[in-house]
Amino acid sequence: MIGDVKKVVLAYSGGLDTSVILKWLQEAYQCEVVTFTADLGQGEEVEPARKKAELLGIKEIYVEDLREEFTRDFVFPMFRANALYEGLYLLGTSIARPLIAKRQIEIAAETGADAVSHGATGKGNDQVRFELGYYALNPDIKVIAPWREWELNSRTELIEFAEKHQIPIPKDKRGEAPFSVDANLLHISAEGKALEDPWHEPGEFVYSRSVSPEAAPDKPTYVEIEFKGGDAVAVDGEAMSPATLLTRLNELGGANGVGRLDLVEGRFVGMKSRGIYETPGGTILLAAHRGIESITLDRGAMHLKDEIMPRYAELIYNGFWFSPERQMLQALINESQECVEGTVRVKLYKGNANVVGRKSGKSLYSLEHVTFEEDSVYDQRDAAGFIKLNALRLRLLHRQKN
Repeated sequence: MIGDVKKVVLAYSGGLDTSVILKWLQEAYQCEVVTFTADLGQGEEVEPARKKAELLGIKEIYVEDLREEFTRDFVFPMFRANALYEGLYLLGTSIARPLIAKRQIEIAAETGADAVSHGATGKGNDQVRFELGYYALNPDIKVIAPWREWELNSRTELIEFAEKHQIPIPKDKRGEAPFSVDANLLHISAEGKALEDPWHEPGEFVYSRSVSPEAAPDKPTYVEIEFKGGDAVAVDGEAMSPATLLTRLNELGGANGVGRLDLVEGRFVGMKSRGIYETPGGTILLAAHRGIESITLDRGAMHLKDEIMPRYAELIYNGFWFSPERQMLQALINESQECVEGTVRVKLYKGNANVVGRKSGKSLYSLEHVTFEEDSVYDQRDAAGFIKLNALRLRLLHRQKN
């Protein structure tokens, strides 16, 4: 026996890795296992995980549809910040982990479990994200990370362990997967193995949520997105729940080749990794949100948001969703969104999502002030004094040097 654990809540997908982990936990820790399977919009049925858990003798099984909570309480707050990690990544995997960690800790409290477990490896970011979430919500919880403990170091060994313990393995899962996949309602990612060489362009077989830009329709698609309080609330005039709205944008974006990203990123654990991401709805949402902010958000507020955004994005990427600094930044960001409302029109065409129209009842855009025609509200002679005052320090600096 490795440690003194009575009951553990396992983040369980029903796949090979977590099924092996389930049995390994029972053997290594001689403990009771509770499984938790979350539907975050990954596009696969989650109920088979329940049947597999039952087959493996699990009595307490949680299978939950968290798509609305995921979009409303995690994705949308993040998009109010226009968050991009290293200037490009829309944080699709990162933002899902705190919700899974939160529910595991809640289930542990409900079931009297004294430990939680995940299937993340010791090389990636997810182990950090899960465990920072666990400890933030229950400082005394025991955490079991099998990939850092066991000696099953290859897919062959995992399959052998599964066969030994009569764990069902679908025929299509026996071969070596060409890459690893993570999916939820916001994105799908692929990394590892066939994609590890950053010089080689990924084949079309890697992509599953979008057509290639070359194969996208020759006619553009226009979509209108309505915002209130910084969050999208309707598409083409139809009010939708957060998850329904993101699903709709995924459909529109995917059909037009929008949202593909080939990225080499700096992992929190130190190494660089190459990932292929598809975030069709999120890419549209980011463009539209910046579009509505452009006419409703004051320049100073917008520039401050842009300054803190990299720090905010890094906190989410590194797993600090529940940290006080992320919550402080979130409060600032939320405050900025009070008047961010109106409608944005986005043109989708062959991989591009371009804002082509924006309107709002709370717009700061004044045609009377910016017109090139004659106006009665702006005295152009005032600009001379404005320029001279701003140039004063530059003129004094020049005299100092000369």
